[in-house]
Amino acid sequence: HFIQEPEDAYIVKSNPIKLRCRAAPALQIFFKCNGEWVHQNEHFSQEYKDLNTGLKVREVMINVSRQQVEDFHGPEDYWCLCVAWSHLGTSKSRKATVRIAYLRKNFEQDPQGKEVPINGMIVLHCRPPEGVPVAEVEWLKNEELLSSLTDDNIDTRADHNLIINEARLSDSGNYTCLASNIVAKRRSATATVIVFVNGGWSLWTEWSPCNVPCGRGVQKRSRTCTNPAPLNGGAFCEGMSVQKITCNALCPIDGSWDEWSEWTLCSSQCEKQRSRECNSPAPRHRGKMCEGNSEATENCTDGLCTQNRKLLHDVKPQSMDSSNDVALYSGLGAGIIAVVILVIAIMLYRKNHNEYGEDVIDSSALTGGFQSFNFKTTRQGNPLLLNSSMQPNLTVGRTYSTPLCFQDSTDKELFDPLPDIKVKVQSSFMVSLGVAERAEFHAKASTETFPRDLSQDYSITTHRRKQGLLTLNGPFSTGKKQLRTNGVFGHPGGRLVVPNTGVSLLVPHGAVAENMSWEMYMVINQGEASVQTLEGCEILLGPEVMYAPPGLDLSCPVAMTIAHCAKVDTENWNIQLKRKTQDSKWEEVMSVEEESTSCYCLMDSTSCHLLLDQPGSYALVGEPLTQAAVKRLKLAVFGSMEAGSMSYSLRVYCVDDTPHAFQVVVAAEKTRGGQLLEEPKMLPFQANTFSLQVSIQDVPQFLWSIKPFTTCQEFSFPQVWCSNQQPLHCAFSLERYSPATTQLSCKISVRQVKGQEQILQVYTAVAETEKESVPFFMQTDCTITSQTGPKAFKIPVSIRQRICATFDTANAKGKDWQLLAQKLHLDRNLGYFAKQRSPSAVILSLWEARHQDTADLDSLASALEEIGKIHSKISPNDQDEPEQNVFFVLCRS
Repeated sequence: HFIQEPEDAYIVKSNPIKLRCRAAPALQIFFKCNGEWVHQNEHFSQEYKDLNTGLKVREVMINVSRQQVEDFHGPEDYWCLCVAWSHLGTSKSRKATVRIAYLRKNFEQDPQGKEVPINGMIVLHCRPPEGVPVAEVEWLKNEELLSSLTDDNIDTRADHNLIINEARLSDSGNYTCLASNIVAKRRSATATVIVFVNGGWSLWTEWSPCNVPCGRGVQKRSRTCTNPAPLNGGAFCEGMSVQKITCNALCPIDGSWDEWSEWTLCSSQCEKQRSRECNSPAPRHRGKMCEGNSEATENCTDGLCTQNRKLLHDVKPQSMDSSNDVALYSGLGAGIIAVVILVIAIMLYRKNHNEYGEDVIDSSALTGGFQSFNFKTTRQGNPLLLNSSMQPNLTVGRTYSTPLCFQDSTDKELFDPLPDIKVKVQSSFMVSLGVAERAEFHAKASTETFPRDLSQDYSITTHRRKQGLLTLNGPFSTGKKQLRTNGVFGHPGGRLVVPNTGVSLLVPHGAVAENMSWEMYMVINQGEASVQTLEGCEILLGPEVMYAPPGLDLSCPVAMTIAHCAKVDTENWNIQLKRKTQDSKWEEVMSVEEESTSCYCLMDSTSCHLLLDQPGSYALVGEPLTQAAVKRLKLAVFGSMEAGSMSYSLRVYCVDDTPHAFQVVVAAEKTRGGQLLEEPKMLPFQANTFSLQVSIQDVPQFLWSIKPFTTCQEFSFPQVWCSNQQPLHCAFSLERYSPATTQLSCKISVRQVKGQEQILQVYTAVAETEKESVPFFMQTDCTITSQTGPKAFKIPVSIRQRICATFDTANAKGKDWQLLAQKLHLDRNLGYFAKQRSPSAVILSLWEARHQDTADLDSLASALEEIGKIHSKISPNDQDEPEQNVFFVLCRS
């Protein structure tokens, strides 16, 4: 029998192995390999006696070299066995296999990095390299050996994989799969595991007090994304961090006395009394109490009381009655004489001033200056509400308190539409001029007084427009049309631009799937019907823009830019993005100062940049919260000579300060041959309910004459505030005395009552020539409406891809897309970026839209360089890291 049989063996490198065989009692032992006897010269044998049994034991050993195994090409592995002989018979041992040991370098499957929510399961797969014998696998975390024996949450026994049942924050780290056998050890690629925590909202704070002491205001409450705070790249909380509601703070009402009561009967004390109460109205809401006494006492006998309070005369003498009658008649006679003297004085005054003329009467004489009525501020309601649904007061006659502006230089005479006006105009201003005639104008007077309620003004204005009473005043009619641009976009993306409007659309690279294309178009609606659906005190701050087609399927949001006219101030404005629904109603998408995961809105001083997932019609709408809200107006003056006459027309436009609104003016003036006389200027217009005045000054009176009542004209507040991108304009018609007059110099003053003022200086040659177009500097050279491919972007595609690859991958050192957004000053509403498949790509698209007018990449390069410096300080030993080179690519270029 065999005491020791040959064991399986592995040849490591070029070292031969030894096979041993031991049997008792044995006379001879020989090895047989692969069916052939091994030569006896290759056997090493020895014999000894077993002390326990007394039997002879023979031991034999042979060497097997690497060359022998490699030269064998049989159907099975290289094998050897022992054959032993004794006087009892023959025995064979087991087969021992000899194989060449090795371990490949490359893992069949490397573990991959993962981002896992806390308490989630982590599974890291590892398939070690091919090897003989089969490699054993161990796991390292941050270069330390992991053991499932010491941590029940970790399992390393399942087919070489690492399983962490419930992820903890401490499980974040770098994991490496280690494979080893008798030949070598191999390390896999390192897999970074990040256990992140999604943000959760804290409880809402209490509502803040109303931000105004009186009237309509705003209350806010907020919550923070700190329960828990997002950690290791976890998602920000979805929803709004700030909520607003309107509030109405009760205004103080001061008390006022009611009428006195009747006197009481004369008392035994010879006194009568009366009283009054402070209830007309009574003081409320911290209002002041009435000043003065609530009771009054008088002697009812003119002091004719005795010491014992008895009357001195119980019966009046007859002489007293007669003296009272004489006094009564004397008073009546004196009153009649005074009235006669007053009438004579008025007639003499009119006779001395009946030759004052009307040619120098300012329009303010007709309307009482710019104070058309004695307005009284109402206490109820919000003066900023532009409620067009309020019914107009139909008792108001055809009384014109609005400016006398007209649409065309070929209109009728200024007062043709006003046949009923009859107002006697006499003023100290006219007396000082010494005019030859007196002007009379007829008007139907109204006996009612009107409170200074903005909503009522707006209603009256609307009613007058319907009745045709504002023929000489109001928006310039441009007709309803649409500006449209379109282009076909594929996988490279591109940009759509509506020329001279401040409106553009950026389709990012990769937004359209490969081997597909979409015909996209963008339309600016210039009609009025759509914007009339906006309710309350909201106004349009820019054009209504639609991009389509409706069934557009993109993998990432597009970036739309719309110019606006608001002076952005969150304390004074509530600015919202609205979208038109299928039934042509407007719904709120988001408020620009709140956070949303469905849309992104970035407000610059003159433009709004939007990231949109859905096609449709969008409009930027503003609601003034206080009277300090400001929208910008653009002022421009054009002039043209009327053909075949001595008249010259100056047209002053007041429009929203957006490129689109001003291009409507440019287009209208091109058709009538107007010439821009002064570079346009900006005027801040406040929501304080005061009107806008336009006046002409410093006209050379010895060279030019101007139609009466037109030197000073006025737009009411609702006309200017609710202009809805339509150009308001008024005209001054001047006539030269001589054809030799070829120059005109004057000033146009545009000011808001109790507001700011701008001066437009006019100095021009007025000789009649062919129609001249608007100067070139007002017509931006923008004929390209569609760009596709790399030429449409500032950032080269290759650099864009490297930036995304670097920052989209979460990094334990904090170098991720959130840091990129912070350095590019786009670090608000991060929850929207976190929702995207590639946050870095969306951030770069927004940067592209914001910097489309600048031709350099300085701000982006500076941000990347700063990130690179921060990263090099954090990890000074990682200078060979490939992705770090991207920080300096733009700087070098």
